[in-house]
Amino acid sequence: MAIAVAWPITDNPRMGKRRYQAIMGMPVGAVGVLCAGGQLVRIDYLPHQPDVSTDDPTAIAVVEQLRGWLEDPFFRFDLPLALAGTAFQQRVWQAIVAVPCGSTRTYGDLAQALHSAPRAVGQACGANPYPIVVPCHRIVARSKTFNGGIGGFSNATDGYLLDIKRWLLAREAEASSMSARVRRRA
Repeated sequence: MAIAVAWPITDNPRMGKRRYQAIMGMPVGAVGVLCAGGQLVRIDYLPHQPDVSTDDPTAIAVVEQLRGWLEDPFFRFDLPLALAGTAFQQRVWQAIVAVPCGSTRTYGDLAQALHSAPRAVGQACGANPYPIVVPCHRIVARSKTFNGGIGGFSNATDGYLLDIKRWLLAREAEASSMSARVRRRA
């Protein structure tokens, strides 16, 4: 059901003004959903704000699948993604999608697998337009001294974006642990 058809404009100092078809609240912050031509163009993390719905079928599908993921971190996304990024960024994003829920890899691990450098992998993670769908939060720093080992997130090294990354990692680790306990009992 459509609540609002007008695209909300969010003025975020990190991203400038963007028009989102939908904004969905999460336990930490919110996400803005931007679609065009029947494809997901990007998901942006936003500070807490009210939900805004739309009648755009792609945005509705994105929000429904994000809600599915909130209910079950093992949820598999099936969304039409707009082509984005360089060939290298796309290779990094494909490698990220292969990291299982509840697991992490370091920037260095991905760099080695892709015959690249950790900084280049980190920059590709920061350029990821589809966070959660392409779970870049699962890529962390090797050194525990850099933000407690979690690295950066969405090109940020502090602030609410790192709080979101911490929450995402904790949530998936908890779900993975619960799933393992259930498998052991079976």
